[in-house]
Amino acid sequence: MAMVCGIVAAVIAVILILWLVLAYNNLVSLRNRVANGWAQIDVALKQRADLVPNLVATVQGYATHESKVFEEVTKARAQAVEAAGNANLTREDRAAIEARLTQALVQLRAVAENYPQLQASQNFMSLQQQLASLEDKIAYARQFYNDVTLKYNNATQQIPSNIVASLFHFEAAQYFKAPESAANVPTVSFS
Repeated sequence: MAMVCGIVAAVIAVILILWLVLAYNNLVSLRNRVANGWAQIDVALKQRADLVPNLVATVQGYATHESKVFEEVTKARAQAVEAAGNANLTREDRAAIEARLTQALVQLRAVAENYPQLQASQNFMSLQQQLASLEDKIAYARQFYNDVTLKYNNATQQIPSNIVASLFHFEAAQYFKAPESAANVPTVSFS
C-alpha cells in the first residue's frame, strides 16, 4: 500500500512539474509575442517619422506662408523620434506623442488641400500613398499588439496560470491606447 501511495504521489508530482513547465513556457511565449508586437509598432512609427520631412518639404515648396503648421509637424516629429529612443516612457505616453504627430499631419494635409498644383504633384501623391500605407501598417500592428497583450494579460490573471505568473513575477502588459484627444482628429479628404 505504501508503494502504491508513493507511485501515486510521484505521478502527481510529475504532472504538477509538467504543468508548471508548460504554464511557464506559455507565459514566456506570450510575453515575447507582446514584445515583438511592440517592436512592430515601433518600426512602423519610425518609418512614418522618416517620411514626414519629405512630406513637409514637398508641401512647403507650394505653401511657404504656412510656417506655423510646418513648425508643429517638425516639432511633433522630433518628439516622436525622441520618444522612440526613450525606454522609460510608458506606452500611454508614447501613444500620446504619436497622436500629436498624427494631428500635426492632419493639419499638414489640410493645408495641402488648398493647393491644387500640390495635389497634382507626382511626388506629393507618392508620399501620400506611402503615408497611407504606413498608417495601415501602424493600425494593424497596434491591433496585433493589443490582441497579444490581451492573451498575455488573461494568462497572467486567470486561474491556474496566474499562480505561475505570480511565482515568476510576470507583470501585466500595457495596451497601446490612443489618448482621448486623438478621437477629435478632423477628417480630411484628398479628392
